[in-house]
Amino acid sequence: MAEKMTEQMKAAGDTLRKSGERMAETGTELGMRLLDQAEANTREAFAAMRAAAHAKDAAEVMRIQSDYLRDQGNRAMEQAREIGSLITSYGREAIERITKKD
Repeated sequence: MAEKMTEQMKAAGDTLRKSGERMAETGTELGMRLLDQAEANTREAFAAMRAAAHAKDAAEVMRIQSDYLRDQGNRAMEQAREIGSLITSYGREAIERITKKD
């Protein structure tokens, strides 16, 4: 009986350790994806500022700004979906690891 409990505790500890390791990996993956998104957003913002600086008149500046805001809104929605999907898959994976019966 004691041996069985020891084995179960060891298995639970191994599962917990593996889950912790995967959490660290996913945290790194998520952080890198967020940095990639921030970099893309920054590039787009500077491109819009450059275009506005070379605009011929105020109407063109307004068009550039409008286009940028529309595109940024679309980009933000897509980025939020991507991050949400990553978090969901990480959560699902973590639950599967914890509840997996060997």
